[in-house]
Parts: sequence; structure tokens; C-alpha cells
Amino acid sequence: MARKIKIPNEHLKRFAREEEKRKRDFRTKRQFYLIVCEGEKTEPNYFKGLKEDLPKGVLTFYQIDIEGTGRNTQSLVDEALRLKLSYEKENSRPIDRLWVVFDKDSFSAQDFNSAIQRCSNSSPEIGCAWSNEAFELWYLLHFHFYNNGINRTDYQQLIEGNLRPHIGEHYRYQKNSEEMYDLLKTYGNQDNAIRNAKNLTENLIGQQDYANHNPCTMVWKLVEELMGLK
Repeated sequence: MARKIKIPNEHLKRFAREEEKRKRDFRTKRQFYLIVCEGEKTEPNYFKGLKEDLPKGVLTFYQIDIEGTGRNTQSLVDEALRLKLSYEKENSRPIDRLWVVFDKDSFSAQDFNSAIQRCSNSSPEIGCAWSNEAFELWYLLHFHFYNNGINRTDYQQLIEGNLRPHIGEHYRYQKNSEEMYDLLKTYGNQDNAIRNAKNLTENLIGQQDYANHNPCTMVWKLVEELMGLK
């Protein structure tokens, strides 16, 4: 029978201290993302799908929390800042990156533009993944480049038109679908979506009348940042 080796108490205490320091250092280095969305289901479901698709190991070094609020424009920015403070108090550490996701919809140009400017002028800057008119524009850009103004009532028909050749005429777009990320990944092209979205912004650099930029979306900035995490 093998003789048990007794480890001196001072060694055990040193090992415990080193392990606690290792865990503390890891928590300090881990980055926290908070993504606050206007929609309670549509946008959060998409970003949850993207989160699950990140390269293996990324979520070990990055905590990514996604909140759907049902708020919009200025009230969404207010809620994002409130949630940031709440998260920081609960976790006793700062949020490293705060993003908001909202649409133009039928909200006034003043509210829409002011919310975007407020994000840009915040310190630190709040990432702002806005869309004009709706988040669904990001879906469409996975298939084609659209540079004519799109009314929000047309998005459903256009999404169905792009997906039915792949999954059948029975397909109906559901706004709060949990499968949109997977459908876009399977039948669309994320690289094309990013490229198409960037092309829409090329002629708008320096212009701040965001409410008149239809179609346009900055969702690509958040997607590109998340997909680039290492």
C-alpha cells in the first residue's frame, strides 16, 4: 500500500493564495459587454444566436449580456446607462463595452438623431447599432444590396422572398423568431451583409441627419466587433 505524502500546511496555504490570485487576475482581465436592445425579442434573439456562434473559448474571456427593454431612442439610452450602473454595482467591476440597438421606426427625427449623437458624445462612447427604418434591414443585406428606401411594412415580404427559395413557399417570417440567426447563417452570407452595410454608409460620412439615411444600418459595427473577439 502506497504511503500517503503529507503536504506541509504552509505549502497548502501558499497554493491556496496562488490559486486565489490566479482567479482574481482572471476576473480582472475578463472583459464585460452589455448590449441593450430596443426590442424585447427580435434583436436579443439574434444576438444570442451570434453569441453562441462565437469561436470556442471567447466566452471564457468575455462576458456578453444581452437585454431587451421595449424602450426606444432617448429612453433606451437612459435605460442602458441605468443597467450599466446596476451591473457594475452587482459585479463590483466596470462594464468595458456598452452598446445600444434601436430603430428609426416611426419616432421623430429629433429623438432618433439626438439619441445617436448622445451615444457619440458620451464618455466613454456608447456603441450605437441603429437602423433606419428597421433592424430587419440587416437581415436583407445578407442576400442583396438594397439602396432604395424601404418602408417597414415591406420587410416581411422581402425576407420571405429571400428565404422561400431555400426552405419552401410555406415560410412566413415571424418577427420574434429564435431561428433567424441560424437561417441567415445557413442561407445568407454575413460577410456580404457587413460589406453591403458598409457600402450604404460610404456617402453618409460626416452627415448627421441620420433620420434621413434610409436605408442604413450600423448593426454591422457591433457584429464585426463581436465576431472579431479573440
